[in-house]
Amino acid sequence: MTKTYQKYRTRIAILIGFILFSWVSICLRLFQVQVLNGHTYQKVVIKQSQKYNEIASNRGNIFDRNERPLTRNIIHYTISANPKKVLNKSEISKALNKHTGRSEEEYLSILNSEGNFKYLERNLKNNPLDYINKISTEGLSIHRDYRRFYPHKKIAAQILGYTDSDEIGISGLEKNFDKYLTGQSGWIYKTKGWSGKIQRKNGMPYKKSIDGCNIQLTIDLDYQSILEDELSRRQIETNSISATGLIVNPQTGEILAIASTPGFDNNNFSNADPNYHRIRSITDQFEPGSTFKSFSAASALEDNKIRLNEEFNCENGEYLYYNTPVRDHKKRGMLTLPQIIQNSSNVGIVKIAEKIGASSLYNTSRNFGFGSKTGISLEGETSGKLNTIKDWSAVSLGQIAMGHEIGVTALQITMAYCAIANGGYLIKPRLIKQILNSKNEVVYKEKPSVIRRIQNKNNMEEIRKMLRKVVSDGTGQNAEINGWDVAGKTGTAQKFKNGSYSNDQFISNFVGFFPYKNPQLLAFVMLDEPESPYHWGAEGAAVAFNRIIKRIILMDDNIKPPIRIDEDFIVTQNISKIIKTDDNIKKEQNISKKIPIHLSTKGTSSYKIKMPELKGYSMKKAITELNESKLKFKISGSGAVIWQIPKPGELVFQGSTCSIGLQ
Repeated sequence: MTKTYQKYRTRIAILIGFILFSWVSICLRLFQVQVLNGHTYQKVVIKQSQKYNEIASNRGNIFDRNERPLTRNIIHYTISANPKKVLNKSEISKALNKHTGRSEEEYLSILNSEGNFKYLERNLKNNPLDYINKISTEGLSIHRDYRRFYPHKKIAAQILGYTDSDEIGISGLEKNFDKYLTGQSGWIYKTKGWSGKIQRKNGMPYKKSIDGCNIQLTIDLDYQSILEDELSRRQIETNSISATGLIVNPQTGEILAIASTPGFDNNNFSNADPNYHRIRSITDQFEPGSTFKSFSAASALEDNKIRLNEEFNCENGEYLYYNTPVRDHKKRGMLTLPQIIQNSSNVGIVKIAEKIGASSLYNTSRNFGFGSKTGISLEGETSGKLNTIKDWSAVSLGQIAMGHEIGVTALQITMAYCAIANGGYLIKPRLIKQILNSKNEVVYKEKPSVIRRIQNKNNMEEIRKMLRKVVSDGTGQNAEINGWDVAGKTGTAQKFKNGSYSNDQFISNFVGFFPYKNPQLLAFVMLDEPESPYHWGAEGAAVAFNRIIKRIILMDDNIKPPIRIDEDFIVTQNISKIIKTDDNIKKEQNISKKIPIHLSTKGTSSYKIKMPELKGYSMKKAITELNESKLKFKISGSGAVIWQIPKPGELVFQGSTCSIGLQ
């Protein structure tokens, strides 16, 4: 070893040791940074070089049964800023000014102000990224929001409900099906370049947003509009507190329309009386009065407790029942069960109730769904009121038979009458046709559901016959529509207030369906506290029912007239089965020339009228015109009227039968 090495050996050793130590330290540090704490530092780098953007999802929409939108989503954008972090304030102010119209000075004033958060714009309808994305957006935050919009305003407002400012459903279907309607937000990372501009590059991580599900209802927008229009009209005419109504397919349980008036506009729900928000068809209970007599009649028919030809003394309209007077609107003597229902005799139905007993009436009422929820897909439904027999007083049997001492909802009594209309099946009401996800896949569907079989088909047929007589010859004649065989029942009930029945506050209601042999539609109407004389079910609610159904018949070509087969009157629902040939037409024309009109048909009147012009009419309009002219008819073919016998303008007797051909 040289003298120099020996002289500096210690120093060299220290230096080498220091180098080795430093190298080891650096390696350990690198290991710590890259391996042990690599994930943490990676996040910091990403945060500094990349920007996280949330991708909002669309809230699902609600449609009617014919796929017409009942809700829409309007996109709004919000621009906020952290003034301390915004670098190019002048550029941003110019860009915003160019597209919003607000002055640059106003934006600069905001951007130069103190604080860490300031709004530059709220509720912008155009996407600001279209004009801001080309410049640095350091310190800016752009958020996309959706504002729920209801294009039909008051129509179906109670059923649809509404959302809050965060697009969370707080009422109606918006609340009940919020988990389906709410989508899933996505996200995207954009990288910051040397210039500070934010841009997305291929390969950057992202997650697509998933839109909420769309809901298709059983509601028909046209039916709903008609129902609400006529309820509002009748409410005003009768000076009622409110009006409630439903239209249902009694065979499937599909709710085609459901409404209460006064209503409100979902777009401005905060300005409306909260009482108008609730779905009164399922939340409010009332004593139905005589519309409940149909179920008393059904109880009487069960197990042949009462014969149809059995007569009951109606005591000339006044009967003392446990020292409580029971009165009829008109004096009646001996009446059978069908006549009691036809004339809505209180005395008669109490006499029947006495014979059948409490147990029978209670069990039948329960079977028809009273005292239980219907199971509709809406929150807030009440069970109504039907006390157990042990809680009945001495007069409860008679009172309930007449429709008092029992609380029902509009939906309950509607579904109970559906059971009469469809042959004895209590079915669950259907409001949701289907729910579809963003891939258009069905994730939920309500199918027709039978809760239970109530009574046999023959008993229900007899009840339908009784209800047909109510409309044709009894208390419900204001609901009659010529040629459509409407069946139904009127109801008038004194309201129970402050421990007693009021003498000037009533419930007027009517429920009906048509045609009575094979019902296609069933509707219920209720008026709360109408003025006299509209407090009678016949004078108040039945008139509204008539208007609603007439408008639906004229509007909807899918509604078919009843089947009739006799020597004078033939109408068929399955018209396509009757084939009309040219030879047959010629034969009928030749016959009509040889035989006088008044001899070839049975006229019910000697009064002659002009044969109306029917060519080009739909079958429904033609039938309506002929019914109004009091003419009978034979129909063949389908589509629009292409020929008629007799010719338009020809004099014919009222009650004569004419022939029309459709194609």
